[in-house]
Order: sequence, then C-alpha cells, then structure tokens
Amino acid sequence: MPASSKSAVPSVPSAPFAGSAGSVSAAPESSAASLSATGATHLRPRLDDLYSAFDLEHVVADPIWIVRRFRHPADREIVAFCAAALAFGRVQSVLNSIEALVAVMGERPAEFVRRFEPEVHGAALFPLVHRWTRGVDLVALLWLLRQMIERGGSLEGFFAEGIAADAETVEAALESFSTRALALDLTEAYGMLPARPGVAYFFSRPSSGGACKRLNLFLRWMVRIDRVDLGLWSRVRPAQLIVPLDTHVIRVGRCLRLTALTSPGWRMAADITRSLRALDPRDPVKYDFALCHLGMMSACGFGTKQKDSQCPLKGACRPKVSARRKP
Repeated sequence: MPASSKSAVPSVPSAPFAGSAGSVSAAPESSAASLSATGATHLRPRLDDLYSAFDLEHVVADPIWIVRRFRHPADREIVAFCAAALAFGRVQSVLNSIEALVAVMGERPAEFVRRFEPEVHGAALFPLVHRWTRGVDLVALLWLLRQMIERGGSLEGFFAEGIAADAETVEAALESFSTRALALDLTEAYGMLPARPGVAYFFSRPSSGGACKRLNLFLRWMVRIDRVDLGLWSRVRPAQLIVPLDTHVIRVGRCLRLTALTSPGWRMAADITRSLRALDPRDPVKYDFALCHLGMMSACGFGTKQKDSQCPLKGACRPKVSARRKP
C-alpha cells in the first residue's frame, strides 16, 4: 500500500531499535492519569495523521518485514516470536541476527520447530550470537517453542491458557505465559541447567518490574491488524495490549505528556497505555509503530536543543530542554 502524502522522513537504520527498559526505581513516582478529555481531543487528530503516515514503506527498517515474507500463519507466528525475541540492539544487527536464525529454520519454520531436536538440529544454531545471546540459548528457545506448540496447538493456544476474557490487560497472561514456558524442559538444550539460563531473557515477567518490551511487541504483531501488524490471533483483544516500551517510545511518550514517570519499566508501559487508551479505548497501542519510528528517525527533540523543529507533532508536544550547568 503506498505511503500517505504526509509520510514522514524515512527511518534511520543505524538508530537503536530497542533500548532496554529497566526495573522500576525504588523511589516513589507519581503516575500520570490518562489524558484529560481536552488533551485527548487535541492530540488524537495529530496522532491519527502520524499513524496514517507510517505504513509498509517504513517496515524495511523493522523486523516485521522479515515476518511478512512468510505467508502461512503458523510460520508467521514462529518467525514473529523469534524476531521479537531478538529485537534489542542496533537495527542492522537485529535484522542480521533474525535473518541468520530464519536461514537455519528454512522455508517452513513452523514445521522445523515442530520436529526440532536439540541434538539433531542444534549444531546449526551454535555459531549464532546476538549480543549476549548465544547459540545454545537459541537452541533452548526453539526447544521451548516446540513444547509450547505441542501443549497448546500453537503459541496462541499456549498463551491463551493464562488469559481471562474479562482481563483489562495482558499483564496476568504475560506473567503466566513466561512462568509456564520456563517450567518446561530445558535439559535437552542445556544439559546441566545453568542457574540463570540465557533463554530466560526471552520470557520476562511484569512482576520483575521490567517492561516486557519484546513480548508486548510480539503480541502487538499477533493481535492487531492493519498495514503493519498481522492480526493472526483471535483470543486476545487489542484493547488488552500494553505498549512495547523502548527508548523511542519513552522519549516521545514523555514529550507528549503520556506519562510523568521517569523510570522505565512495566509501570511506565502501563501508564503510557492508559493515556493512549483515552485516544482509542479499543486499540490503545495502534500508535506504537509510528511513535517508535518517529523516535528512530530522531524527529523528537525532547530534552535537546533541537526541540520540536523537526517533529511532525509540533505544537502538541512539550520538548523541554535539559538545563546545562555552567562550568
């Protein structure tokens, strides 16, 4: 689908794709309530324009582009989980690592995972490294995915075991999903199980305080449907999603006053989502892709001398400049 005539400047591939969202600070912070009705009325049309400006033209700098190469839903589900799991670090490094893993899984990733045996297929994964993630951790990841599919019929089936139909958000479901995933057998992959297996990094939990950014990104791809997201799942509602919190969403979110929190983590992700829910209660994370890529192309001048000179949301934001101490 062609880009809107209001399309923003193309993304910068060298920008960090996914900054880590650390644990919540011990110091108490005042969480910003959802946007006021006046604030939402003012901001919604500006964000709607931004949302319309970002489409598949910008996906070339996003892991979802790799996922979209596969046509079968089962393959997309598997590749999407792996792509989201590796979505931390520089864009090109992320894309290279996903491509390397996909090359091992071949043209039918879902079938590869269903018959995956660490002793038989693990050797091809051992040379792969993505930052601190080792090949053996990827072996463990595919081994867990196989077990989840065997138990739930699909990753959706396994995830849905932990979500209540009336749940406001996916918080409890994510907690259940990661806890149950890490309770599966890992000895086939690691042999003697480490005290902190590397594969655990792929299965974060809200109770740890972290933002669970990569799991929330995977859920966005699976649950929402538009020109970017795939909409493969039906047992989770878009209204239940939490925004995938990375450095770009944090910066833009604070600039737009979607949150008053300063410590990244689950509380901030939930707080920004509450504000976005005031804009669209049924689909609060619809703006995530555009907000993230707005940050990736360095258009947001929050806390810099640049201010809002390059921002398409100029006038709706508050790009305060950090005070500089005199020498």
